[in-house]
Amino acid sequence: MFEEMTVAKMYNLNETIAKGIFEGVTYPWEVLPKISDFIVKLGETLPADEYDKVGENVWIAKSAKVFESAYIHGPAIIGKDAEVRHCAFIRGNAIVGEGAVVGNSTELKNVILFNKVQVPHYNYVGDSVLGYKAHMGAGSITSNVKSDKKLVVVKSPEGQIETGIKKFGAMLGDEVEVGCGTVLNPGSVVGSHSNIYPLSSVRGFVPANSIYKKQGEVVEKY
Repeated sequence: MFEEMTVAKMYNLNETIAKGIFEGVTYPWEVLPKISDFIVKLGETLPADEYDKVGENVWIAKSAKVFESAYIHGPAIIGKDAEVRHCAFIRGNAIVGEGAVVGNSTELKNVILFNKVQVPHYNYVGDSVLGYKAHMGAGSITSNVKSDKKLVVVKSPEGQIETGIKKFGAMLGDEVEVGCGTVLNPGSVVGSHSNIYPLSSVRGFVPANSIYKKQGEVVEKY
């Protein structure tokens, strides 16, 4: 087992309404095929005095701020005090955590955003899990399909993990900072409290508490 990539090491599960989906799961990407069904079941249990059900399988917290120009396709849950800004495009299978920000022209698909995640400017986040307070700088994206269309393999210094998944963007641990214009290649896993330099092309595993300057140059935070 690659312990540093486990759910237990990367995430504070008290900071997401989706805590239940991680039960019995070792690695975070294992939840990707389960998000849709989980949202539908969870949505039916949400209290009507706190959430409005709008459309098919879309639940929006009454305290959330959703711009009229935003598009939300179900299944989706928009958490308390979240903000979904102008022309955001939520394609479905998305959980937007409490206090999270989904920004102008940002696109989401098959994702879990923990509480207070920020994807505020021109981001694409697909088939990914973003931990508590993770932030993606303007124009940074998750690339979720390999160019050869083969199944995604997670690579680390200790070896490789076959995921059996074709669409897999990035797993970002709690409080990860991703610099502007960065591409997180398929199968990227970034440990908690790490920083990614702007304009990076990230692939494989970045340890927790690191600074990713470029491929092959990752230093420990002090």
